[in-house]
Amino acid sequence: MASYKTELELRSGEILKMAWEAVIGLEVHVQLATSSKIFSGASNEYGAPPNENTCEIDLGLPGALPVLNEKAVEMAVRFGCAISAEINEISIFDRKNYFYPDLPKGYQISQFENPIVGKGSITIEDEAGAKKIIGITRAHLEEDAGKSVHDLVEDRTALDLNRTGTPLLEIVSEPDIRSAQEASEYFKQIHNLAKFIGICDGNLAEGSMRCDANVSVRQRGESSLGERTEIKNINSFKFVERAIELEIERQIDVLEDGGEIIRETRLFDPDKDETRSMRSKELSDDYRYFPDPDLLPLVLSQAEIEKIRSELPELPQQRERKYQTKFGLSSYDSKQLSVDRNKSDFFEKLTEASRLPKLSANWVNSNLSSLLNDKGLGFDQSPISPSLLAEVLIRIDNGTISSTSGKTLFRAFCETPSEISEIDDRIDEMGLRQIGGTDGLKDIVLEILKEHPNQLAELLDGKQKVLGFLVGQVMKKTNGTANPKEVNEIIQNEIKKE
Repeated sequence: MASYKTELELRSGEILKMAWEAVIGLEVHVQLATSSKIFSGASNEYGAPPNENTCEIDLGLPGALPVLNEKAVEMAVRFGCAISAEINEISIFDRKNYFYPDLPKGYQISQFENPIVGKGSITIEDEAGAKKIIGITRAHLEEDAGKSVHDLVEDRTALDLNRTGTPLLEIVSEPDIRSAQEASEYFKQIHNLAKFIGICDGNLAEGSMRCDANVSVRQRGESSLGERTEIKNINSFKFVERAIELEIERQIDVLEDGGEIIRETRLFDPDKDETRSMRSKELSDDYRYFPDPDLLPLVLSQAEIEKIRSELPELPQQRERKYQTKFGLSSYDSKQLSVDRNKSDFFEKLTEASRLPKLSANWVNSNLSSLLNDKGLGFDQSPISPSLLAEVLIRIDNGTISSTSGKTLFRAFCETPSEISEIDDRIDEMGLRQIGGTDGLKDIVLEILKEHPNQLAELLDGKQKVLGFLVGQVMKKTNGTANPKEVNEIIQNEIKKE
């Protein structure tokens, strides 16, 4: 009875959830990969000793005036072009006024009514695998605040202002997201795109990208929005999904119990698996936005915008479609190849050299990816070049070496690279050349059949499963150098003779 009640309760909970709909919007903060900060010449390097990467502008000292970083502007426009957004030829920097100890000036320079990037969109796959367009309201430039450290000095808060002035692009979505899974997928798409076009290193652990999630729920079928809460500073795909799941469940519980949702800022605690209140949520009026008097309006010409647009690489979803139509790759393989620009570039060079797109895709997505992951390397640091790997794949395809021997040769080349002209000598030195019928393979097969009379008898009785065993014995005898297709053919011909 207890188990039945538990099952009934679970089913009731699922039915309850189905009566509600979540409405979610994300604000993704992308740390731009400039060498200096957005309004000063101080280094933007990560990991420096506390308070080393600062200057009078970052510290808000009297008389220090900001100077806009041209590279940050270029990167913002590059992102806007990549999502087919409106690029505003005139944008304005505003002061967002609030007081935190890690904000030395007492205000943050940001953009409010006139951002650099206007409306655009990102396409994701929803939970059913269907394409879904998520609108982007805006993307604006701003400076980051410093960092408060609460566990370094007892009964004190320490301040590290290295991050102060770091250039950020804040990307604000429309409230088009309807589940935690969609939110995580959207965050991944922004992450992949920002890395692909070279505006961010994408290191989530170092805070190079993080997001705030605005979450509300409403009765399914209603058009008006419920009151929302904001979950701050989430820095992993897994945490985005879990934090939103928990907040949706919490809000439904509150409303079902007759309570009200309070507009507030909340924190996700992964250790306790909960969201909890941090402070009441400020509104835009509370920040007293006004144009920064120290910065002129940013004016871009159409020629400058088009130049940046023309320099964009072929984007991930474009490459994904190309790999499916041009090379006949599966949707899964195409997506895996298109996520990382260096990976995609490696694959294209490998395919161009080998003329074997499907075999190239398999090797890039499996063998090479696994090796680089183990070594902690990126595809731009591969120990084997696309041209050398192409020669390995060509020899697998034409039967010179087996797939197993190809993996052995691949690992050897990763440890000790060779010239392409030396590859056949290396194959012979390592004894990897595949044995065919003209190389005495038939004698080896006959020897194996003689050594296993019981299995041969089973095969003669029609038990085809034993064929794999006999082929395996030949491969073992030849150290994997026999051509399995030819081994199979020789055994089948011997059976016919019987």
